[in-house]
Amino acid sequence: MTGFVADPPHAEQKTLLSRRGFLLGSAAAAGGLALYSGEFARHEISIVARDVALTRLPGAFQGYRIAQISDIHFDEYSEPAFVRRVVGQVNQLAPDLVLLTGDYISNTPRGHDFAYGAIFRCADLLRELACPLRFAAMGNHDSILGAPNIREALATASIPLLVNQHVPIERAGERLWLAAVADPLSNMPDLRAAVPANPDGPVLLLCHVPDYADYVVAHPRGALVDLMLAGHSHGGQVRLPIVGPLHRVDGGKKYVQGFFRLGQMQLYVNRGIGTVGLPFRLNCPPEITLFTLQLAEV
Repeated sequence: MTGFVADPPHAEQKTLLSRRGFLLGSAAAAGGLALYSGEFARHEISIVARDVALTRLPGAFQGYRIAQISDIHFDEYSEPAFVRRVVGQVNQLAPDLVLLTGDYISNTPRGHDFAYGAIFRCADLLRELACPLRFAAMGNHDSILGAPNIREALATASIPLLVNQHVPIERAGERLWLAAVADPLSNMPDLRAAVPANPDGPVLLLCHVPDYADYVVAHPRGALVDLMLAGHSHGGQVRLPIVGPLHRVDGGKKYVQGFFRLGQMQLYVNRGIGTVGLPFRLNCPPEITLFTLQLAEV
């Protein structure tokens, strides 16, 4: 008499244990990745050094060093000790100019009162920047308070906020021009007001939102802009091998991180310091950028 032979009980038990082990191992791996992304990767500051060649660079600005900080998002997840460490690393770089490209706070359900306190606490830390020459632009999250409140707070740290404005940066009788527009996602940028009509030197434009660069190059004043500095995208914040960023934000879908050339204008997108949504970064460390200006070879 023939029939089916049942698997031994221990074989079924072994299969169940293997599945359980796989699930436990997967959970442990996911937990470890979350711990690394949340506690380690988002605090691993990367200093990115870039030479920037400008065709109209005056001789006095050859080798001029500019540090960019963006997207601090204090202090939803960016702790005071972390921001103080960022400031300390900028001070070690000893730049000639420090530029901040928006989102000092986060527009979260905590609301206006929390954000108002956070911007003053953030400014108190930024006051420790050793470089006396520093300027700031608005970000979309900063709109929860509006430019007057952001300007008031940053003024306590001697950081002028530029909104649809320009100022000359002078050195040994020569100039470059610093311009900044209002945040394109939350306000009305005015490029004509921001960019000087007849600059006697290179123009550096601060704009929080990188994809605004396409509008800049199409604008009559765009031909006057040599370098645009942006943030906003956080570089994608979580980037997977091959796949790239898991999420691209409005205004940062096309230009996500790094250097781009758009005709005569150069664009740099800083990955930012802080995080939004979740306190995670992966393959996308917080960034301080240090630019060294060089005269372009014709």
